Formats: sequence, C-alpha cells, structure tokens
Amino acid sequence: MSQDSMTGIAPDGAVATPRPVTSAIGAAGRKLSARRRREVVAVMLFSGGPIFESSIPLSVFGVDRQDAGVPRYRLLVCAGEEGALRTTGGLELTAPHGLDAIARAGTVVVPAWRSISQAPPADALNALRRAHEEGARIIGLCTGAFVLAAAGLLDGRPATTHWMYAPTLAKRYPTVHVDPRELFVDDGDVLTSAGTAAGIDLCLHVVRTDHGADVASALARRLVVPPRRPGAQDRYLDRSLPEEIGGDPLAEVVAWALEHINEQFDVETLAARAYMSRRTFDRRFRTLTGSAPLQWLITQRVLQAQRLLETSDYSVDEVAQRCGFRSPVALRGHFRRQLGASPASYRASYRARRGQEEAVEAAAEPKPPMDMYSSKLPEQHSRADSLGRPDAQEGGRQRARVEQSPVQARAATGRPTRGPIVPGQRDRAVG
Repeated sequence: MSQDSMTGIAPDGAVATPRPVTSAIGAAGRKLSARRRREVVAVMLFSGGPIFESSIPLSVFGVDRQDAGVPRYRLLVCAGEEGALRTTGGLELTAPHGLDAIARAGTVVVPAWRSISQAPPADALNALRRAHEEGARIIGLCTGAFVLAAAGLLDGRPATTHWMYAPTLAKRYPTVHVDPRELFVDDGDVLTSAGTAAGIDLCLHVVRTDHGADVASALARRLVVPPRRPGAQDRYLDRSLPEEIGGDPLAEVVAWALEHINEQFDVETLAARAYMSRRTFDRRFRTLTGSAPLQWLITQRVLQAQRLLETSDYSVDEVAQRCGFRSPVALRGHFRRQLGASPASYRASYRARRGQEEAVEAAAEPKPPMDMYSSKLPEQHSRADSLGRPDAQEGGRQRARVEQSPVQARAATGRPTRGPIVPGQRDRAVG
C-alpha cells in the first residue's frame, strides 16, 4: 500500500501511520561529544510557557518505569532564563539546573515557547547551537519550533509546528520547509512536533527510536495513550482567517470568498473586488498571509468539501458543485493532492473512524437499571410464568416485539426482507 509522505494518509483511503520526514542534513547527523550521555535528556523551560507541553517530556523521560521494561532516562530540568518560571496557568516552577547542565545532555527538549512574537533569550539560543554542534539531538514541541528556528537549527530542514502558527513560522523563516499537516517531523538530529498533544507522539517516537517498538508500546500503555496515532493534523485545520490579515482592507475580500465558496470564481475575481491588478493582489496576499491566493482558494474549497463529505450524503459530483469546483475531476485531483485520499475513500474511512468512536462512547455510557424480571435467566422467567405472574406471557411477547430488528420485523409480518441499511443508504421502497 503506497502512502503520501506529506500527509501520512494512504491514497486508497486507509489511514496510515505518519512516517518521519528526513533531509540530507538530518540524515548525516553528528557524533556525540565525550562529555554528553545519550541517556541524559535536558528539558529547557521558560517562564510563561503552557504547563501541558512542559509536562510531556517530564512524564515521558522523567519517571522511572523500569518495572514495565522501560529503560530509564536521566532527566535534567533546566531554566532557559533567569528569574521565576511561571506557567500560563499561574503555577510557579523551580528548575534545579541552569543552562550549563545542558552540556551533559544527549537530547535537549524545548517545550512550547511563550509567545511567537518574542525573541528567545540569546543565552538559550547559544546553548542550543552548542549542544547541536556537539552532536546532541534537539527537539522542539509545538511552538518550541520557533526557538529552534531562531537558533538557526531549522535552516534548510523540514519542520512542523501547531497548524495555527505554521504560516507565521514559514513567513518569518523562509528557509524552513514548514509542513503544517505532519504530527511530527524527524529530521535525524533535529525533531519538531505539531501542537499540544502531538508532543506525546513525538516523545514516544523518540523512545521507539532509542529502545524499540515494544518499549514504546509499554510506555504508551502506562500513559494510557495509543503508541502510534494515525493520520495527520490536517483534520484539525479550520477556515479562520490568518491573524495577519484581520485588520487589513483585504480581509473583506477574503471574507467574501469564504461566504461564496460554493460559487465558481477565480483569483482575478478577488483582485477585481479589491480594486487591484492580479499581480498587485498576489504580492499583497502573499505578504499578509505567506500563501499564494490561488493555493489558499483551492485549500478553502478542499476544506469545504472535507466538511460536506463528513456531514452529508451528497454525492462526490454534488460536493464538487457545492464547493465551487468546475468538475468532480478537479475536486478529486485537488483533494487527493492535499489529503492523500480520494473523496470517496476519505468519506468511508471517516465514517469507519466515527463508528469506532461512537461505539467506544456508547460502551462508556452507564447502562440503565434492569427491572426485576429482565435480569433473570430464561429458566427463571419460565418458572415465574408457571407460578402465575400477571401478564407475564403477554409481557414477554411485547418485549420480544420491541427487541426485534427491522429485518426480523419484516419477516414476522410476511413482508420482503433485505440486508441492513449502510451509512448513506436511504430506507425506501424498492421497485
């Protein structure tokens, strides 16, 4: 089964595991210096960071789980700057080590950075560069990728971050090959993850790389998370306007495009509405969003098609029409290029996944209490009937009728039967 390396989704619609993306830079790697130890993991914390992302490497690398067969890492919690370390939730943390302790680490993890509009401390960036030069593996979780990029460690490399901030990362650091659809990117000695919970996926991937799949699976069981999460973060994309465009006059044109996404129009139409030439509109749009207007428009149409495939029974032809594509062929081509699957196979895999989720939710719901008779065994029912329980026999018939499936009900009434109704199939008379 082939797989799209950009999305982690197989073309035939089966969801596949995201595979690491590597470049020539990352494949080469560097020899670890003598003073560093591979089992030592340093976590660089900053004030103002979210507590969840900060806790991920502490939970994965900092807890002794040797009883579960997980080799122990040595964790060093290091302050990336002077002063108190306060999280976004108001907690105040104390880091037992400073930046000098990073010199002993074979792996350095940078959890989410506090603000993508702020430059990281110069001392922290120098420590990261030095660690990388000495062969340490550098990991950025969520917006921690901005810290790695500021240190120059992502130049010419593939990387990812939270999908909401990916356009900003690509615009600010144009030499970084940002892919907002990956849950994580492994480029050998530099690794980055998507937003929030994707940090768990990346840290488990690191354990799998170091100690094998069995150890990573044992650790995942302890954390009560899947050892490998299928798919990519493209399922979390939305149609919100980029932050940079909100206060610009171009925002009205973009808002109009989203409201009329079901209509057929092109970039020339948008340029005319903005009273600009096509060339000026392209340049202005790229400056504001970091994306070409044509690619942005195609992406919005694909996202609308994705939503309709998930929430409606429209045929692929109808979906294409309602998303402004000129033909179903155009929809299929763009949909496969962006999501790695055909519209039909995407709908099938989505419904299968939703069916599994609903089954889990249903199993978790508390069951209603059973009455004193329905909890008895058939032999007990028979004994109760023989003792003359009022309306026992008739009540049994009523319950039997209620519990019959539609197919059994048709058979009981003498009407023709047919197979079960599948998703998207309407229950209507045939012939």
